Amino acid sequence: MITLHDLKFIPFIAEDKISAAIDELSSNLTKDLSDSNPIFIGVLNGAFMFVSEVMKRFHHECEVSFVKLASYDGTETTSNVTKLIGLQEDVSGRTVVILEDIVDTGNTIEELITIFKDKGCSEVKIATLFFKPEAYTKDIKLDYIGMKIPNRFIVGYGLDYNGLGRNLTEVYQLKQDNMTNLVLFGPPGAGKGTQAEVLKQKYDLVHISTGDVFRYNIKNATELGTLAKSYIDKGQLVPDEVTINMLNAEVDKNPEAKGFIFDGFPRTEAQADSLAELLSSKGSTVSAMVALEVDDEVLVQRLLERGKTSGRPDDADEGVIRNRIKVYYDETAILKNYYQKQDKYYGVDGVGDISEITERLSSVIDTL
Repeated sequence: MITLHDLKFIPFIAEDKISAAIDELSSNLTKDLSDSNPIFIGVLNGAFMFVSEVMKRFHHECEVSFVKLASYDGTETTSNVTKLIGLQEDVSGRTVVILEDIVDTGNTIEELITIFKDKGCSEVKIATLFFKPEAYTKDIKLDYIGMKIPNRFIVGYGLDYNGLGRNLTEVYQLKQDNMTNLVLFGPPGAGKGTQAEVLKQKYDLVHISTGDVFRYNIKNATELGTLAKSYIDKGQLVPDEVTINMLNAEVDKNPEAKGFIFDGFPRTEAQADSLAELLSSKGSTVSAMVALEVDDEVLVQRLLERGKTSGRPDDADEGVIRNRIKVYYDETAILKNYYQKQDKYYGVDGVGDISEITERLSSVIDTL
């Protein structure tokens, strides 16, 4: 981890992966522009490292120049783009290749294309090292893309945070210390689903139920859903890797989330490790495991009562209910120990009115 000014950043993209992306992009440029004597336009300040590496790999006649447009202030993209500065070459009738370090909203690209077309270029092509499709707001086609990345604030390889970080040869992402990520547990009948819904609204969190995620992927025949179904159809357990990839996709769907409630995952220490790695890759961590604690006899009576209207056979058989509760405690004991070692386990009394239980949960969450 590194600190730039007042913010912390964690590793995101290794140098070898960046080099491989530039290799492929440059190879395509060399193949497509062998006879056009293009002029490469690097957009300062961020693109200087990218331009240098592309030039090393381009094997035909070309020219290179640099222009400057300001589009960042701190970690927020602005909608205002300044005028072009620095172009001395006559580009009329030429093939211009704009080399950008990163394309997010597309405001800078739109302005540059307009400027260069007004100067009479025969064609304008766009090549960017990084592209944030989730942030892109334009219909302009990008001709060459090194890597597609989630909509996160990054530094390194020419990109900066208020002037610092451009010289880093790897890319780092902002560490999300302000996210609240909960692993929510509760035995059958504890009211976990009800509380998850309440907490989701109260704290503006995204609720990820493993069961719902599985059902969605299988129903919609996604690649991961089809893979999971192939194991289920054989009576086999779905590998942890498939489950964590599903969760990763759900997390990536919500790049602006203030945090997540993980419901039904993890169930083992290996899964807990996988979840920790997943969140670390997003610049975050598990904030706490919160478990609703309810006496077994209360749970049995709740579920038997629920079984009168739910239509679920596992709510109507006391023997099945007690076995479900036992399985829950067997699983929870492992994870309770796992998160206690990290001072992240919180047991909360799950008996009382919904609002009372919510208040107890909130008192824990507010301290995180």
